[in-house]
Amino acid sequence: MTRDAFFGIIVKVTLKSLEKLKINFYKDIYMAKLYFKYGAMGSSKTANALITKFNYEERGMRVWLIKPALDDRDGANIIRSRIGLEAEAYAVSYDVDLYAEFEKKQTYHAIIADECQFFSAVQIDQLRKIVDVFGVPVLCFGLRTDFLTHLFEGSRRLFEVADSISEIKTICSCGKKAIVNARIDSDGQVVTEGGQVLIGGNDSYVAMCHSCWKQAIESRTKNE
Repeated sequence: MTRDAFFGIIVKVTLKSLEKLKINFYKDIYMAKLYFKYGAMGSSKTANALITKFNYEERGMRVWLIKPALDDRDGANIIRSRIGLEAEAYAVSYDVDLYAEFEKKQTYHAIIADECQFFSAVQIDQLRKIVDVFGVPVLCFGLRTDFLTHLFEGSRRLFEVADSISEIKTICSCGKKAIVNARIDSDGQVVTEGGQVLIGGNDSYVAMCHSCWKQAIESRTKNE
């Protein structure tokens, strides 16, 4: 083999490799993903979800807005943020097959899920399947942990299978980053007993850093 022929083969292989990289690059850019955007209570998760919905629709895209039927504090089919944004949503019962429901429609360009921590692990897998099969992005907004810092079922599964995981940050009253969704009673005292799920807003929960949460528990214990 001549030197020119050898270098000709090298050039061809290099060009093919570059073309493959280019294809993969654009696939990565436009590939749909399963997103999990989590934050403590009061971090504007719902506001972010509704703003994201608006951004899609402003570009002529249809969004399937969903929420767990369990969360009915603002109405059975309404999602409302603390700053006043609201929209009608599809209420998802615990036994609903989200993949089957989406398969009937197939007219949406994106799915946005609020309070996704209340979905079952199976339903999170169904959303994952929608991303993989239909190439539709799914954006899930919700809490990471409950009032005792334990993962919710839906959140746990999202940490396991989501393509993109990001935190929507908020602060404790002391100024540190809040990571605990502290449950409080009617007197504003931190609660450490009860079921994992208790639907409520500012009257039932307050976002705290871990240090302030532990101090609040110790203070209550001393006073009892």
